[in-house]
Amino acid sequence: MARILVVDDEKVMVKGIRFNLENEGYTVDVGYNGRQAVDLARATEYDLIILDLMMPELDGLEACMEIRAFSTVPIIMLTARGEDTDKLLGFEYGADDYITKPFNILEVKARVKALLRRSSTTRRKEEGGQRMTQGGLTLDSAARTTWKDGEPVELTAREFDLLELLMKNPNRVYSREQLLNLVWGYEYTGEYRTVDVHIRRLREKVEQDPANPTLLCTKWGVGYYFKGA
Repeated sequence: MARILVVDDEKVMVKGIRFNLENEGYTVDVGYNGRQAVDLARATEYDLIILDLMMPELDGLEACMEIRAFSTVPIIMLTARGEDTDKLLGFEYGADDYITKPFNILEVKARVKALLRRSSTTRRKEEGGQRMTQGGLTLDSAARTTWKDGEPVELTAREFDLLELLMKNPNRVYSREQLLNLVWGYEYTGEYRTVDVHIRRLREKVEQDPANPTLLCTKWGVGYYFKGA
């Protein structure tokens, strides 16, 4: 079963999340500030991390950024704010998902299950997985690995899922709403900029010139597509 790290300076909340996740069969470690989050993530291989946004020593964004320097572990951000800008900033720093406080613990468990199901650390590697190559970019669906001109590219779980969907369906244009439903797996109301942030991050990682993309293209007024041969 998966190993999860939960970090929040509200100890009562941490206790509640830990209790409920352990009842689901997960192994759960806890921390109470951003520095602990980074140190624990560096010392232990986790399948998923839940980080609060506002914490002492290092806030959740800083901790997320430091963790992303050495790990692609799926990260869920907890935030007491409902502003779209805060959520988008979390994605900018490498978070895969977010949950706004106050939340229902059933939502937490559902998000955890959904993200673990998609993540590289918990997906069973199938024999004979599909490997796709286009424009110097190679993606292996079974191993959930990506290379650009022979060099490995580190992608978050969401970034990989988004790229995989587009590469498997070259030249098909997807609207932001379609991508949110297909990749994230549930509805986001009025927050389609989430897709824009992830597309921009992907372009920075896989395009020769992110400002003039040749792989992850935009159909103005419609959506995004992967340009096939």
